[in-house]
Amino acid sequence: MATSIKKKLLILPPIILGIIIIIFMVASKKPPEQRPFVEPAHKVRVIKAAAISVVPRVLGYGSVAPQKVWNAVAEVAGRIIYVHPEFKQGAMLPAGTELVHISSADYDLAIAQIEANLRSADAQQDELHVTEKNTRASLEIEERSLEIKEQELERISKLQKKGTVSQSSVDAEQRNALLQSQQVQNLRNSLKLIPTQVRVIKEQIAVYEAQLADAQLDLERTIVRLPFNARIAEANVEITQYVQVGQQIAIADGTKTSEVAAQIPTALFKDVLSSVQSTGNIQYSPISFKEAFAEMGMTAEVRLRTGRDIIRWEGRVERISDTIDPQTRTVGVIVAVDDTYKNARPGERPPLVKGMYVEVELRTNPRKAMVVVPRSAVRNNQIFVVDADSRLVSRMVETGLVQGNFIALNAGLAPGELLVVTDLIPALDGMLLDPVRDTNLEAQLSEDASGAGSAR
Repeated sequence: MATSIKKKLLILPPIILGIIIIIFMVASKKPPEQRPFVEPAHKVRVIKAAAISVVPRVLGYGSVAPQKVWNAVAEVAGRIIYVHPEFKQGAMLPAGTELVHISSADYDLAIAQIEANLRSADAQQDELHVTEKNTRASLEIEERSLEIKEQELERISKLQKKGTVSQSSVDAEQRNALLQSQQVQNLRNSLKLIPTQVRVIKEQIAVYEAQLADAQLDLERTIVRLPFNARIAEANVEITQYVQVGQQIAIADGTKTSEVAAQIPTALFKDVLSSVQSTGNIQYSPISFKEAFAEMGMTAEVRLRTGRDIIRWEGRVERISDTIDPQTRTVGVIVAVDDTYKNARPGERPPLVKGMYVEVELRTNPRKAMVVVPRSAVRNNQIFVVDADSRLVSRMVETGLVQGNFIALNAGLAPGELLVVTDLIPALDGMLLDPVRDTNLEAQLSEDASGAGSAR
């Protein structure tokens, strides 16, 4: 037992020594160095607000169609005796080209018959004029004879009163006078009928002349000609084929002017129209749409994207569709482009072909200088700016024209102020910022607002 006590006592010195060493180390340790508090600054991208002249514009898409489409139908019946060798689908032919000839034999005979009727009527008219002349001459003779007979009747009547002639002689002379008077009256009646007969013949001649004009018109209709420069869309007849009246012969598309019915979102189109600084004389009526668009300086550019290339045509706004698409809520704006076939260059610049899907950009006159900011920098009409102490300040703004990737502000941000374009999470008013100016974004905004950049 004494031995175990001695062993326990031998452990105490090392423990005491360790405790002394720990106390010494704790006592000799230096306190932690105290540093002053420094507020962290959040690095953000900013742009310097500037007043930029804004060109209102909007994009739409649609398919190309010819402005003029000629649907040729047979106006007369007959057998096809000639077909132009180039009368085929896709062929381009000039105005006046004779596409098809229909046999004119029936119409030549009809004209010959009507012309014979006209000659007969003319002869009848001449005969009436001769008859009238002869009748007038006969009337003069008969009237003179009547005067003689009346004088003889008067002489016989005086002699009968003297008793030198009988009553029967007077009666006989009176009958002669009456017969002569009847002949005179008959001639007068004949003369009165001649003008009516002349009018009847003239009316008959008018009927024959109308029939002749109609027959000549039918004869002209046996030749089917292109009314304008066109591209054949359909060729539906062949030589020796018999066609009926109303049968379709061809469909041809005019090459002078092409049209695009660009479908544009109604809200965006309304924004563009409302942004125009009008003179107050614009009348938005169906008759004056074209004039109204011209006054507001609205222009159109049609673009075809072919891989890396973009082909452009200048167009003009012609009219607005009469309906709004109920599914897409878009309005059709019809844009016309002239001479796309004339100015085409094979391999470089194609014409605007029917069915081609293109992009249309509408522009109006530039608006006065406005502060333009990225759309992503505005949230619920709120923006963040950097104040003079490089601290974050939230601010409400009044938005105006919304277009593409930018918004034009009517109020809330002055030129020269720094706008935060970085998405801060969280964004606390008064937080310290380390602003880095994004000059590339500034240049892009200026380009887009001026109309040089994309309107997407």
